[in-house]
Amino acid sequence: MTDCRQAEEEIQGQEVLTRIENVILGIVTSLSKDEAPVLVLPNRSSWANVSFDSAVGLQMSSRNSVTTVRSDCPTSVTKFAHILKILSIIYKLVQSNSYATKRDIYYNDTQLFSSQRNVDCIVDDISCMLKVPRRTLHVLATSKGLISGALRYLEEDGTRVDCCSSSTGVPVSSNVGGVKHIVSSAKFVIIVEKDATFQRLLDDKFCTKLSPCIMITGKGVPDVNSRLMVRKLWDTLHVPILALVDADPHGIEIMCIYKYGSVAMSFEAHSLTVPSVMWLGLLPSDLQRLRVPEEALVPLTQRDESKLNSLLKRPYQTSQPAWQTEMELMQQNKVKAEIQSLSAIAPDFLTQVYLPNKLCYGGWI
Repeated sequence: MTDCRQAEEEIQGQEVLTRIENVILGIVTSLSKDEAPVLVLPNRSSWANVSFDSAVGLQMSSRNSVTTVRSDCPTSVTKFAHILKILSIIYKLVQSNSYATKRDIYYNDTQLFSSQRNVDCIVDDISCMLKVPRRTLHVLATSKGLISGALRYLEEDGTRVDCCSSSTGVPVSSNVGGVKHIVSSAKFVIIVEKDATFQRLLDDKFCTKLSPCIMITGKGVPDVNSRLMVRKLWDTLHVPILALVDADPHGIEIMCIYKYGSVAMSFEAHSLTVPSVMWLGLLPSDLQRLRVPEEALVPLTQRDESKLNSLLKRPYQTSQPAWQTEMELMQQNKVKAEIQSLSAIAPDFLTQVYLPNKLCYGGWI
C-alpha cells in the first residue's frame, strides 16, 4: 500500500471534520474574548521551510515558519474570508461524501474569490494547515496532463480507461486516488516534458515499436494529478521511470519537480515525488556527443543562467552528481537545446535512432 493511500485511510472523513471544527472553535474563542481571529498557515514558499531526504525528496520541516492571516488587517481580511468560505464548502462536501472541483468552488462565488488562482492557493493552504492530503478534502482539480501506452485501469466511478484507445492521449484522471485495478505490460514509463514531443512520439507509434511502455506528459510544469499518476504507476508497476526533457534549465527544473517535489507542495511530498526518476535526455553532453548542428543550439539567456545557478545550489543536487556534472557542462558551454533540435541531424532521429539507442544501451543517468 502506498504512503499516499495509507495517509488517506488513516485520516478518515470524521477526522477532517474534527480538524475543521477545531479551526472554527479557535475563531469563536477569539471572538468571545473580544480578540480579532487569526489563522496560522505554514509558509509554503520558503526554502528555509523544507528539508531534503533522498528517499522522499523535499519535505516540509516540522519546525516551519508560519504566516498569519488576520481578520482585522486590510491586507489579509479578504484571504481570511476566502479561507472560511472554502472551509465551509469542504465541510459540506466531506459531510455528504461528495466531491467538487476547484473550478466548481470558484463559480460558487466568483465575486468573492476574484480569480481561480486564489481558490487553487487557498485549497492547498487548507490542506497544509489541516495536515491532510488534498483528496481527503473532497476537492478535485481538472487535469491538464495526458497519458498513453500499455495501461488499463478502472476509475472510482467504474469507468474503464484504456490508454491505448486515443491517438492523441487520454487525459490524466482528476481523481488519481480513486484509480484501481491497474493492468499494464509496460517495461518502463517515460515522462515527456512537452505536449509537442508527446504527440510526435504518438504519431510515430513509439509505445508499440520498441517494447510496451507508458508515456505521460504534464504539458510543461506538471499539475498535481500528473505527479500523482507518475507516483501511482511507480508504486504499482515497479518499473523504471525515465524523463525526456529539453536540455535547458526550465526542462531540468520540471524533471526535478517529478523527482524531488516542489517547495509549495512539500507538505505532500510522500504522495507526489518519485525519487527513482532517471534523466533519459536530452543531456547537455548529448549535444557534443551527437554533434548537434550549431544552428540548432541557443545561447543561454541571463534568466537561464540565473535559473541554472539556482538549480545547482538546491539541496538535492549533491545526491545526484551525474546530473550536477551535466548542468555544469551546460553552464560552461552556455548553450541550450530543445528535443526538437535533434531533427537537425535527421527528421526522424529522435524516434528512430536517439531513443532506441538510449533505451537499448542504458543511456540514462
